[in-house]
Amino acid sequence: MFSGNFKTATQSLRRSKWRTIFTMMGIIIGITSVVTVVSLGEGLKHQIVGQINQLGDNVLSVRPGKLLSKNGGTNDLNLYALLAPSTLTTHDVISLQQSPIVSSVTPIEFISSTAGADKGEFNDLFVVGTSSNFANTLHQKVAYGDFFSDDDETSDSAVIGSAVATKLFGILNPVGETIHIMGQDFTVHGVLAPSQGGLLSAAQVDYNSAVLLPTSAAQSLTSGHTNILQILVQLKKTTKINQAISNINRTIASNHGGNTDFTILKHDQLLGVSSQILNTITSFISGIAAISLVVGGIGIMNIMLVSVTERTREIGIRKAIGATNRQILRQFLTEGLVLTIGGGVIGIITSLIINQLLRLYSDWKPVISIPVMLIAVGVSVAAGLIFSLVPALKAARKDPITALRGE
Repeated sequence: MFSGNFKTATQSLRRSKWRTIFTMMGIIIGITSVVTVVSLGEGLKHQIVGQINQLGDNVLSVRPGKLLSKNGGTNDLNLYALLAPSTLTTHDVISLQQSPIVSSVTPIEFISSTAGADKGEFNDLFVVGTSSNFANTLHQKVAYGDFFSDDDETSDSAVIGSAVATKLFGILNPVGETIHIMGQDFTVHGVLAPSQGGLLSAAQVDYNSAVLLPTSAAQSLTSGHTNILQILVQLKKTTKINQAISNINRTIASNHGGNTDFTILKHDQLLGVSSQILNTITSFISGIAAISLVVGGIGIMNIMLVSVTERTREIGIRKAIGATNRQILRQFLTEGLVLTIGGGVIGIITSLIINQLLRLYSDWKPVISIPVMLIAVGVSVAAGLIFSLVPALKAARKDPITALRGE
């Protein structure tokens, strides 16, 4: 029975090929958008999880604001804390460096988004002040030159990302070239190897678009004013994590007059925070993209209503020779399902092509999972049933005598 309805539906849709194609476009665009956005989110999550896992269990992240709930869970993440001004200071960094349980301290301080070279100025960079521990703590490889050392803390050395090297100098290895930042000149000491992660990476900085300066040199640009995004604290291997968190909490709170206006994240919490932020962003964008599914469904309903009106006489003939209301209902529901399922399949294929192109020609590494594709197909089926129901009911309830009189 279904095969007969399917054959009739495809024959009917073939008679109006262009109308069928344009009707399916809303479903195709919606499925492609949702699957692509979710796969990009999953790919970014995999990259960030890999970066955070590289840090190791003995690295804690101290961030400004109260990110977590009182019980320390990441489900009730306070996203507003990410927008608040930084409460971390250089004094906090010095205090942590003096702690006997700490192996190294890596502050990450945002300075500016503007840097330039002889070719011109660019405003989409991350100029960051940090310590010589940055590369070792975050396991970032240097492709050319070297990372600055403790002896370079007050020097004019800079380490840049691979994208900055290409953008500012047009070459992969600009070691020895001069970069201009806020009226001062710095010499490129090294170039980081390309990496993934972006703003949600372990350092909250896109390494490829970063310019890293020694802490002292960076603070001289801002007259001592600090904007520390976070402090990475690497503990000695013999230190117990919970004991270290209590110790660090007391140290920083005493610097802040007893206020705990900061959050200390251990390894699993850092993973949870990054995943929660990514899930929120992905869900929001996917929700916007899914609106096109609704629009596509409404388009299908509209076209199906037009089709019912155009085929009034056909419906009357079928009823006159014995077709029941249920058979007419199934026929038009099948046509709606063919439209939406076909659009869903084409949308998935299109998203697979887009994801492959992104892998080949960009730094994005999207990950498509089977459940996502199954959900996309399920949404297509649901859209077909829901938006084809009204036209199908209208067709099924037509009076055969009236329908035969229709032109």
